[in-house]
Amino acid sequence: MDALDLILLGRQLTRIGERAMRGGNPEDDGPVPYGAALPAGALVVMRDVLAHPGSSITDITARTGLPQSYVSESVNKLRVKGIAEISADPADRRRTLVRLTAKHLDQVARHSARDADDLLRRALGDLEADRVDQVLAMLTDLAGRLRTESAGPAFRQVGAGTP
Repeated sequence: MDALDLILLGRQLTRIGERAMRGGNPEDDGPVPYGAALPAGALVVMRDVLAHPGSSITDITARTGLPQSYVSESVNKLRVKGIAEISADPADRRRTLVRLTAKHLDQVARHSARDADDLLRRALGDLEADRVDQVLAMLTDLAGRLRTESAGPAFRQVGAGTP
């Protein structure tokens, strides 16, 4: 598999997973889940904070590669929407620490637990049922093998970081 095919596969699987989390079907981009109606950069910040709760703006900037001003603006948007909460670092009151709210973590847990098999079956089209089952089993195995041990405590809390 070449790199471009891998990237395209990853993007297609991401779309299918997002549709599953919305409870939609492969053709329906329908209503977006709580917090998903955000600019792509804010979603990157949100995912980073999910993986690394209690991070400073500087830490988020370093991991995401986004400009500091954009990270600060995104954190503020997440805060206003009730997705993130901020606090002063007790060790250095000048630093702002960011974490996702318990309400948002509950939403992530509920939505991420949705089964995507039916959407994957539809996306695979007219493959024989046995072959579809093999593909789903291989995807499940691959997801388990590639899951990182350093997913972060919030990912583990919602079940996304466990093998």
